[in-house]
Amino acid sequence: MFLPVVEPWFALEALDPTILKITEPHTDPLIRANLFLVRGRERDLLIDGGNGIVPLRPFLSSRLTKPVVALCTHAHVDHVGAIHEFEERLVHPLEAEALAHPAGDESLFFEDFPLAFRQMLQRIGYRDVPPLMITALPDLAYDPGSYRLVPTPATRLVDDGDVVETGDRHFEVLHLPGHSPGQIGLFEPRTGILFGGDAIYDGTLLADGPGMSLGAYVRTLERLLALDVTVVHGGHGASFDRLRLHDLCRDHLARWRA
Repeated sequence: MFLPVVEPWFALEALDPTILKITEPHTDPLIRANLFLVRGRERDLLIDGGNGIVPLRPFLSSRLTKPVVALCTHAHVDHVGAIHEFEERLVHPLEAEALAHPAGDESLFFEDFPLAFRQMLQRIGYRDVPPLMITALPDLAYDPGSYRLVPTPATRLVDDGDVVETGDRHFEVLHLPGHSPGQIGLFEPRTGILFGGDAIYDGTLLADGPGMSLGAYVRTLERLLALDVTVVHGGHGASFDRLRLHDLCRDHLARWRA
């Protein structure tokens, strides 16, 4: 299979003067997670770390003028890849083991994904997943078969009600299980901004696979419906407003309850 070489690997979009969205456009949408860099007065906040196919920090180096706090919303492979590149690393206690000791079976080839996960995707309508999860190479020498996560321990464990701050901004940690046991989001009450990770994004939510809990996910969406949100920056796809949040939550709740 011929794959073109592309550089840079990452794409950058300014959502507002203080929030940058980073994506890997040459990955399949299934693993094309959103990363966010929130600029703060005393420190910057990186939310999630992508797949780790290419180091992230060099790409951001010209934009990093302060210490960085790297927060992992959950320890699935498409969210943890660059977390090890940063000195301060935050995660929920239920995700810490997976971050520190990845299973070692991660792969860019769909046939290597756990059978239960592939079966779940079939059930919810993902029927045209390509055999290889990337559509380009970061350089001529890159071997997709060499892909592995770098094990990294957390430096701080965060749970529901904790606060992550940048000096001028304060985000409340929300424990939002269902997609993953230790899935967390970050909510800024002052602005109504929610970084939802994979608890909520504009698409089909994954709730019935390995390590997932439909019952916990129902409670998570019910909680999000009661939150005074203005905008949601999800773990995948485009950002959206409170009205769309309510539509997504209610649609999924109705489907799951049926």
